[in-house]
Amino acid sequence: MSATYDLNERPDYDDVLQQIADYALDYRIESEEAWETARYCLMDTLGCGLLALRFPECTKHLGPLVEGTIVPHGARVPGTPYRLDPVKAAWDIGCIVRWLDYNDTWLAAEWGHPSDNLGAILAVADHLSQKRVANGQAPLAMKAVLEAMILAHEIQGVLALENSFNRVRVGSCCAGEGGVDGRQCQTDGRQPGTDALRAVSCLGRWPGPAHLSPRAQRRIP
Repeated sequence: MSATYDLNERPDYDDVLQQIADYALDYRIESEEAWETARYCLMDTLGCGLLALRFPECTKHLGPLVEGTIVPHGARVPGTPYRLDPVKAAWDIGCIVRWLDYNDTWLAAEWGHPSDNLGAILAVADHLSQKRVANGQAPLAMKAVLEAMILAHEIQGVLALENSFNRVRVGSCCAGEGGVDGRQCQTDGRQPGTDALRAVSCLGRWPGPAHLSPRAQRRIP
């Protein structure tokens, strides 16, 4: 009888997604060099974005999908008056950051710009901070932004060592922020093209924890 229908049992997440989710949620950054590098990367990336605002071909892509739309706790796009929903804000920030193609480059099997992730990170952080303030809580500190940048850079960088997603037209990296649990992070990883977090479909082969720092290796079995 069972041969005539598919069992409605959800399979477990791929091991690579579980490893990435555990790393993103549990890893604690202790390297002062990593924090300092992230701070410089943040400044450089914002500089690239602000310079891109001089070009009308870039700015015409910015702003709300419907003119005059008001979004509660809208995420701000640096250098513009826009306060947008976090999905469109992530797009806009990512657009200005990448427009001139000056932002940081990582060349391995995959060619990419890890600071592209800052579009989603800044948009989500700003949106969550405004919601927290509205509820009488403290906003997120910039340390949370730098932490998300470090994790996103390392995840994308390690995946890029032996996987070329550009060759199969799949976008890059996944970041968890603001109460995202392990299952949500793993689910995001199954959906290439997710706008808010630019979640990556982890096709190919995860190079494994050997490419991570010694502390990261201890966190990933």
